[in-house]
Amino acid sequence: MRIKLLNTMTQQLARRLVCALPVLGLVVMATFAFGQQDAASPATAPALRVSAGDLLAVDVFDTPELSAKLRVSENGDVNLPVAGFTHVGGLTAEEAATSIEQRLREQNILKHPHVEVFIQEYATQGVSVLGEVKNPGVYPDLGTHSLLDFISVAGGITPTAGKAVSITHKNDPDHATVIQLNNSEPDVAKRAALAILPGDTIVVSRSGIVYMVGDLGKPGGFLIDNNQHLSALQAVALAQGANKDSALNNSRLIRKTPNGPQESRLLLGKILAGKESDIPLQDGDIVFVPTSKSKTVALEGLGASVGILSGLAIYKGF
Repeated sequence: MRIKLLNTMTQQLARRLVCALPVLGLVVMATFAFGQQDAASPATAPALRVSAGDLLAVDVFDTPELSAKLRVSENGDVNLPVAGFTHVGGLTAEEAATSIEQRLREQNILKHPHVEVFIQEYATQGVSVLGEVKNPGVYPDLGTHSLLDFISVAGGITPTAGKAVSITHKNDPDHATVIQLNNSEPDVAKRAALAILPGDTIVVSRSGIVYMVGDLGKPGGFLIDNNQHLSALQAVALAQGANKDSALNNSRLIRKTPNGPQESRLLLGKILAGKESDIPLQDGDIVFVPTSKSKTVALEGLGASVGILSGLAIYKGF
């Protein structure tokens, strides 16, 4: 009796499993498709255009006498064996192959030509790395390299470098791509998908600097990235606060203007006490905090400020 009951239960379980197989198959297929969508491949690099001075390897299928390595002239032409001059400047390798095939048909050299074109050498193989890097210059682009590879080859960034890096492609000089040197997932993904091509220009931005001088815990110059802000309270905190003898309400703000440097009173004491609104500082601002013994003394001219700033170290504010 037990054996019969067990056989009956086994048969029912088998029938349920067979009925569920199509559903399980759909679930597996949907899961696989979802995984395929999540695993997005990096963006395809834009096709490079043929320019003057490039060396093209032209291969005509089954016709070695028409195949050759040709240098592009200043007018963007190549001199094909037998077929003569053909314009390829500004075309991609695939478009250049199509143009050469058309030329061979027009000259009645081949009825059904099959041509492959490979750009063997670029006239401008180098990538220019400029801005706030230790060794700016032009570096060869042989193989596939990332943005960080070129910054590393240029000696890395300087202490005054900002987080924004602009990349201008040779084929599109009017539209620069701005990349942030952050470790956030969107920024890392954007850097990984970016293709650095021969002739590109990489410019590492300079970070703004706010100078805090006078009766402070640690006077100095503090960096502020272009896409961020540094307020007066933040600047005082970065300077490790004011000393006991400082006259905060007699502080001075020296700011560059189109009409020259302008000096204004800065009520840091009231700002710290919450009685005045905090103010944003700009690149190049100088904040001078006097001591209580010289509450009525301010910096006399920009020359004195520059003399004070000449020995200051620069600290990373963010």
